Amino acid sequence: MSAGAIGVLTPGPARTPSRTARDHLRLVGADERGRPERPVWQPADSAMRFTRRGRLVITLAATALVVVLAMLLAATVDAAAPEIDHATTVLAGQTLSELAAVQLPSLPIPDAVARIQLVNGLNSSQVHAGQSLLIPVMP
Repeated sequence: MSAGAIGVLTPGPARTPSRTARDHLRLVGADERGRPERPVWQPADSAMRFTRRGRLVITLAATALVVVLAMLLAATVDAAAPEIDHATTVLAGQTLSELAAVQLPSLPIPDAVARIQLVNGLNSSQVHAGQSLLIPVMP
């Protein structure tokens, strides 16, 4: 092992914070003659500083609040189940677009396809001959 590698692993001297880093205290609340009415001490820098633990507590409390509010909101939102008008069977060579155009003629084809997919829990527009599909009520 070379001498240079040994020097890399040696720890350096530890640094301690100096006394000048502390907040200076000053006397506040003087009367008209410049004398204090009562001794009230407060830090010269009145900005609030949080410790690591304090920041963690605040973060966890805020996260818990957001989770609780999200759960309450999710519980109050009630999506109505789509009403089913009837069921139909897919014929050989028939596509979901053709089926939507025939079964829901008052809707645009993309909307009708989306409604049929939603009611039947389809992830794609693939249908097979003989498959039974539920048709929602016309809006």
